[in-house]
Amino acid sequence: MNKHPMTKEGAEALQAELNKLKKEDRPRITEAIAEAREHGDLKENAEYHAAREQQGLVEARIKQIEATLSNAQIIDVTKLNPNGKVVFGATVTVLNIDTDEEVSYKIVGHEESDISANKISVNSPIARALIGKGEGEEIVVAAPSGNIDYEIIEVQYI
Repeated sequence: MNKHPMTKEGAEALQAELNKLKKEDRPRITEAIAEAREHGDLKENAEYHAAREQQGLVEARIKQIEATLSNAQIIDVTKLNPNGKVVFGATVTVLNIDTDEEVSYKIVGHEESDISANKISVNSPIARALIGKGEGEEIVVAAPSGNIDYEIIEVQYI
């Protein structure tokens, strides 16, 4: 099975979510099911069915996180020596040459990407264009609306 890259922070966040699901959510749901059973007829007991559905969702998420973590290759960018180049885990500030807009992205694994937090997947077109480049270099990203020209302003390994 192929290993998927993941930042140290991403792995820690998933582990924290897994711990919460196993130590808080799972016991709370088990207790809710037991309490709903005491109310009698399970066929017409909405609380029981809701708790069972919630239990299924929690168990599915636990399995998903465990599978993700077991297939993760955890990379700590602070321990790498990339010589100023953009690598997995780096935070890159780029300037859109056409709009003069500056934005920073952290290049992360697919499972931890979140564009609202400026975390982009290593598999995204912009990340693929950035990997291996350094400060001051220009890149072209093929977007649905056409090519976008960027200049790399800063590369950080935090």
